[in-house]
Amino acid sequence: MPILNKDMTLCISLSARPSNNGTRFHNHLYEQLGLNWIYKAFAPTNLEQAIAGVRGLGIRGCAISMPYKEDVIALVDEMDPSAKAIDSVNTIVNTDGHLKAYNTDYTAIEQLLASNAVPTGYSVLVQGSGGMAKATVAALRDSGFTDVTVIARNEATGRTLADQYGFSWRPSLDGGTADLLINVTPIGMTGSMAGGAEAEALSFPAETIGAAKLVFDVVALPAETPLIKAARAAGKPVITGAEVATIQALEQFVLYTGVTPTPEQVRAAEEFMRAQ
Repeated sequence: MPILNKDMTLCISLSARPSNNGTRFHNHLYEQLGLNWIYKAFAPTNLEQAIAGVRGLGIRGCAISMPYKEDVIALVDEMDPSAKAIDSVNTIVNTDGHLKAYNTDYTAIEQLLASNAVPTGYSVLVQGSGGMAKATVAALRDSGFTDVTVIARNEATGRTLADQYGFSWRPSLDGGTADLLINVTPIGMTGSMAGGAEAEALSFPAETIGAAKLVFDVVALPAETPLIKAARAAGKPVITGAEVATIQALEQFVLYTGVTPTPEQVRAAEEFMRAQ
C-alpha cells in the first residue's frame, strides 16, 4: 500500500459493527493493481454528518451496512435502479459531490442462487425484514422462486416486504420448515447488535435445519456462523455470508475505481480477507 499522501483516493464503509472484510479486500486489490487508494471502515455516531463528510471531503466510495441501508436513502442525490427497486442502499459513489446509491447485495444474492443451481421449486423461509432482507427477497422473486415466507416479528416491515413481492409473512417460525433457509438477521454475527448472546445463537432451530435441503446465512463475520456450523454438522449444503461479501465487494470495487480485477486477483484478495 502506498504511503499516505495528498493525492490518495479514499473509500470508506459505514456500519454499526464494522468488520475488516471490506478493508482487507479492497486494500489488497489496491496494492495488487498499484492504485493510490485506501479503504477504511467507520462506525458513525451520526449518519447524516457522516454522509455530509463523504460529499464534502470528496470521498469516492462509501459502503453501507446494517442498520443504515434504508436511513441513508434520504441523504443521497440519485438512486440507481438496483437500489430504487428495493428501497435499500449498500453502496454510494461520489462523483464531484453528486452521491449516487446502488445495491450490490441484490447482485450477490442473485448470482449465488444461480451459481449454486438452487431449484426455483424450493420452498423458502427468509428470517428478517431489514435492508438485506429486501435485497434477498427481491432476488428470490426475480430468480423465479414462488413459495417464499418472510419470518419477522415486526409485522409492519415483515408483512409489507412479503406483500410487495407477492409472498407470505409470519411473525414467528412456529415449527415451520422449508427446503431453503435464509438468515438475514444479525443473529450469529460477531459483535451482534443485539448483544453477545446472539453472536452464539442459532437463527433457525436444529430441527428446522435438519429438515432443510440448503442453508444460506448472509452474515459474513464470522465466516463460519453458528447456523453454518450447525448446517454442515447436519450434512446440509450451505451458502455463506463470506461468499456474499466477496461478490458484493467486487461489484463495489468496480463501481468505485472503474477497474475490473482478474479472477486471480479477486481470489487472492478473497483469501487475504478470509485469513484475518
